[in-house]
Amino acid sequence: MYKLLSVLLVCISLLSASLARAEDGVTPNRVVIGQNITLQGGKNDYGAAVLAGMETYFSNINRRGGINGRQIDLITLDDDNKSDKAEANARQLVEKDKAFVLFGSIEGGPSTAVMKAANDLKVPFFGPLAGSPTLRRPHQPLVFPVRAEHREEFRALLTQGKSLGIAKVAFLRSDSETGQQHLTNVKIICEELGMKLVLDMPFKSDIKEAQLDAYAQQMDKLGAQMVFNHGGTGVYETFIRKARTRSIHTAIYAVNSGSAQLAKKLGPLAQGMVFAQVVPSPWERKTAITREYQDEFKRLKPGQEFSYGSFEGYITAKALVLALRQAGPALTRTGFVSAMNNASLDLNGLKAVYTPGNHQGLAFVDLSIVTHDGKFRH
Repeated sequence: MYKLLSVLLVCISLLSASLARAEDGVTPNRVVIGQNITLQGGKNDYGAAVLAGMETYFSNINRRGGINGRQIDLITLDDDNKSDKAEANARQLVEKDKAFVLFGSIEGGPSTAVMKAANDLKVPFFGPLAGSPTLRRPHQPLVFPVRAEHREEFRALLTQGKSLGIAKVAFLRSDSETGQQHLTNVKIICEELGMKLVLDMPFKSDIKEAQLDAYAQQMDKLGAQMVFNHGGTGVYETFIRKARTRSIHTAIYAVNSGSAQLAKKLGPLAQGMVFAQVVPSPWERKTAITREYQDEFKRLKPGQEFSYGSFEGYITAKALVLALRQAGPALTRTGFVSAMNNASLDLNGLKAVYTPGNHQGLAFVDLSIVTHDGKFRH
């Protein structure tokens, strides 16, 4: 009897010690994922699409038993596209909601703010959907992007323009530290390609329509043959309308963020626009990952349209699940980071690669053009 009691006491002691060492956000039957994302109370169509894609993949994984028996518990907070709110959200997700990992912000400023909180709190930040250089350089040991950087989108857009004989370009970008870094990259790429940036157009989120109209006229006066953007799809939409109202025929290019939503809002004005894309076409069934996404999204989100945003959200969620599996059944943040420092995630045909000094993720960039009927052709 005494021996049995002693064994029981030892088992209880070991169990208590194990529980005491348990990582925040990890229990035998669930893992908490903390997401800060720009939804703006439902007004941000791109954010809503990204979230729908993520929910689709996580729901499918939970239906199949989760990750090593753990259900994914996704807690989502809206940053309203404000950096200070994004940082506060990230801290709440970790300190109050006990998230194991931070996940999936979409805008540059808020994503950088989440990165700051992640570094302060020593928590991994996986899958920011912003293409910002601040998330990648200098190397961020706790940050694991999945999508390609905006720099590679700029290169693809400018290279395509160069092939058409375009020499003079204009750039509409956010008036921020991130926007300044994008400007530096654009200047470097233009110099490499023998092109000239004739107009830099920085903007704040509250820029007036009159200023955008003035930018459009200045662009025309300087003879810019193409214009492209960084972020601010709502601002870019207004700028494009101002340019076309004045019959300015500068070729319009754009990065991927919110491309389907922007083209839909522009209607006929979007015809001929060239977009960089960081995922394959979500409407075609040419790749295995696209077919997988379409089948699952149609089943779990009936009535919702396919889009680049929901497809990117789906791929990013899939990458996180693969990363969590690679970290093993005894989940710890240290173990997660260690596993991801030498990881190659097979996303059903796409490959996201991470090494100790380079958390590149995917290198995929493609170009698409908007046709006369509003569809995207790759």
